[in-house]
Amino acid sequence: GLDYAKELDGNLIIVVNDNDMSIAENHGGLYTNLKLLRDTKGTAECNLFRAMGLDYYYVHEGNDVAALIDTFQKVKDSKKPVVVHIRTLKGKGYAPAEEHKEQWHYSGPFDIETGRSLFEGDEEDYSSVSCDYLLDKMKKDPKVVAITAGTPTVIGFTEDKRREAGKQFVDVGIAEETAVALASGIAAGGGKPVFGVYSSFVQRTFDQISQDLCINNNAATIVTFAGSVYGMNDVTHLGFQDIPMLSNIPNLVYLAPTTKEEYIAMLDWSIEQNEHPVAIKLPGGAMVSGRPVTKNFGDLNKYEVTQKGSKVALLGLGTFYSLANAVADEMKSELGIDATVINPYYITGLDEELLESLKADHSVVVTIEDGILDGGFGEKIARFYGDSDMKVLNYGLKKEFLDRYDVEEVLKDNRLDAEMIAEDVKGLL
Repeated sequence: GLDYAKELDGNLIIVVNDNDMSIAENHGGLYTNLKLLRDTKGTAECNLFRAMGLDYYYVHEGNDVAALIDTFQKVKDSKKPVVVHIRTLKGKGYAPAEEHKEQWHYSGPFDIETGRSLFEGDEEDYSSVSCDYLLDKMKKDPKVVAITAGTPTVIGFTEDKRREAGKQFVDVGIAEETAVALASGIAAGGGKPVFGVYSSFVQRTFDQISQDLCINNNAATIVTFAGSVYGMNDVTHLGFQDIPMLSNIPNLVYLAPTTKEEYIAMLDWSIEQNEHPVAIKLPGGAMVSGRPVTKNFGDLNKYEVTQKGSKVALLGLGTFYSLANAVADEMKSELGIDATVINPYYITGLDEELLESLKADHSVVVTIEDGILDGGFGEKIARFYGDSDMKVLNYGLKKEFLDRYDVEEVLKDNRLDAEMIAEDVKGLL
């Protein structure tokens, strides 16, 4: 895709980094044209960029620094927009990465001699759980289709799993907009699509979710991964904005599980129902498991009181349900208060009956969410209590761009800490 665009002294230079690794290359459009240009070393008559009136330069040896410098010397003083198409080899210079491009698209710290991760483990995660569930579902129901946008392993579909799924797995390439439009169309035709996507990339397809999916009220499922302070931490891949983005689109039901079991139950309900478009925000951090689920998620906007108390009510959404429990423990030990703890589940709707009932024996309501506060879940709760005497504290993340951050520092900076929250609540009692 178009990897980089920068305006220098009024001149637009567009850099296309073409590393020939997309498994979806032959699905048409830009991918097919890039392959044609690459195969002809930039000489093909069919050239999307020249057709748009742009100057075009092709660099066949894109890992050759001297060749890159020579090309950029030629274009740096251009008076019109220029495309520089660079063919690179993914993992150039490191044999394991050259041989297994998809596996090495991203890597954490590893042993350079063996290529093995320094943090390798066999524990389950939400990607593997999603894949196992969906493959089993596909075998039982040919209407179930898994969709990704250039990141098949986000829902665990490695090459062998894709072969197993066959035509019930579709990767549209780096085109989240197409993925949502496809999911909406499949749902409209009676299919059961599940689109797995990183939270950071949801922003690319806001328009399709709103207009293609939700206006038509088609029952597709979107699963958002890494929408968390514990997710990816570079500034272009932050997963902090999905709650404000998605929770304010009409017709969409946005759910926040706290455990593996809740996630599977939500996913199963979403796939089998045909009344709502549904999104599921997976929690960050280590996967929690072992708590049974008895809730019917079709009974919309009904929160669950998991600990009944008085004076203070703690609503811990998704990732931070565990923090709400930790705050309750802190308040019990330090203040002698038995707080109410609530698992809200629903990001997009209010349990007005429950919230109203809290007025009888509570004076403070605390919301804790894993995302930017502005336009988020907590503000909806605060607005509900706006004309009452209830005091509301909202905890989440400030609206800011962070880059390569330390999670613990960010949590402390936003007072996402049991002792700090208990201290704030004490000041209101």
